[in-house]
Amino acid sequence: MSGPGQVASAWDERMRLIRLRRKKERLQFWNELKLIPKWLIGTVVVLYIAAVVIAILVNLSHRYNPYGNDMFPYELRGYPVLASLSLAGLVTLMSVMLTWIIFMVAYVNRDAARRGMNSALWTLFVLILMPSSGGIIGFVIYLLMREPLPYPCPRCEKPVGPRFNFCPNCKCNLHPSCPNCKKEIAETDKFCPYCASDLKPAELSETSSSSLA
Repeated sequence: MSGPGQVASAWDERMRLIRLRRKKERLQFWNELKLIPKWLIGTVVVLYIAAVVIAILVNLSHRYNPYGNDMFPYELRGYPVLASLSLAGLVTLMSVMLTWIIFMVAYVNRDAARRGMNSALWTLFVLILMPSSGGIIGFVIYLLMREPLPYPCPRCEKPVGPRFNFCPNCKCNLHPSCPNCKKEIAETDKFCPYCASDLKPAELSETSSSSLA
């Protein structure tokens, strides 16, 4: 029967392997930005332009108001162009904040789907935490907890899922163990993190072969 200590150890080992596999992903900002649908980006741009135009038109409609433009301080009331630029700046600031929230939710939805996670559940999770922190806390939790991307098999280079124990194409052991202490290690480990044994490629291949036999 497994105790709390064994469960915690298994969890720590799982998180260690996840961190190691994440380092292989080599994610780039512009490639990640492509996950956001183009139609959503276009919609945001159109809405932003419409908001700026409406704000400026409303501001200029008060140009001939004999009582002045009450939307801005007294110093700007006689300068409708400066008032319009100021209003456009405020609209831009609010648009940037809303765009960040929209794009963040869209990214979580698409990224969770490509990692084999429940995209609807994680999107809802970020939205629930939206009022308290603008979605930052939910987004950070997602980045810390998300599964690694599918990675190439060390033997046949075919893509395999992060939860796979063996490659479905060549039966390669995707979770090799240390030949000395028999604990699970990562493919990139040069020394066993538990007993400090020197891990040679030949030993790893022998371990994988023996586990398949």
